[in-house]
Amino acid sequence: MQRYDTHMNQFSRPAYGAASLDTSVDAGLRSFMLGVYNKMGLGLLISAAIAYVVGSAMVPALTAAVLSPPLIFVVQFGPIALLFGSMFFMRNPSPMGSAVLYWSIVALIGTGLSVWVALALAGTGAETASGTALNVTFQTIALAFVITASAFFGLSIYGYTTKTNLQPIRAFLFMGIIGVLVIGIVNSFFIQSSGMELLIQLAVLGLMAGVTAWQTQNLKLTYAQVAGDQRSMAVLTNFGALNLYIAFINMFQVILMLLGNRD
Repeated sequence: MQRYDTHMNQFSRPAYGAASLDTSVDAGLRSFMLGVYNKMGLGLLISAAIAYVVGSAMVPALTAAVLSPPLIFVVQFGPIALLFGSMFFMRNPSPMGSAVLYWSIVALIGTGLSVWVALALAGTGAETASGTALNVTFQTIALAFVITASAFFGLSIYGYTTKTNLQPIRAFLFMGIIGVLVIGIVNSFFIQSSGMELLIQLAVLGLMAGVTAWQTQNLKLTYAQVAGDQRSMAVLTNFGALNLYIAFINMFQVILMLLGNRD
């Protein structure tokens, strides 16, 4: 399973001190949030299309190339490298730069998701690095998507409507994601414990649930600061879609693995 850090950018620091927030909305905010969700949804659609094309070997040469060394390592670790790199090299991101980052990660993650399509088409089981047996079918994939979409919708609605200030949990989420990422790598290559793997998956679910609610509220708060600035709005839309997209993908993959667990 691939786990990715969310992009913590300069739009992530409003309203730390307040215990509760104003939940009023206006037409401009609704239009902005719709734009973020539309971009995220398009990213999911493109990822699914890439996953099917690669996983079904519709273009055999492409599938052989991207799922074999050395390109397989680009697919696996490219999103993480891009995310961390952007935190250091995109201090003043442009609409074009943030869009290229988003669509590059969408393409890489979509290629990585092709393994689920390949398993479903082959009808064979697989094992995780920790030895957990998996049996993934298209029915399992569809069910995982429905569960993820339902959970994501509920969490995002909560983040959009709650008066509770969720911004102080940003640091906890960031450190939690880093910790889970490191523990996951150690477990995959050294410990290889199925019990630890399950705990990591549950932790990822909890963290991504928090990211979804927090990021939704963060977008709403930041909109009030940049409304009217078209450049900042475009960048915020791209980064907002990216953060929500990554949260959705991580939840989807964890739920898919839990549903496909045959141990």
